[in-house]
Amino acid sequence: MESSPELDQKRRERTAFLLLTVALFPALAVAIIASYGFAVWIWQMFSGPPGS
Repeated sequence: MESSPELDQKRRERTAFLLLTVALFPALAVAIIASYGFAVWIWQMFSGPPGS
């Protein structure tokens, strides 16, 4: 049974979608939030805690 080009393309699209939604977007969200927290932490080392 041969696979048609349409089925191959759908399989590649499904794989790309799963890669984006399961791996890339969550990792990117964690990286952005972590880098923001790190930047705030570094900023507070130089400017002091809030309210001081």
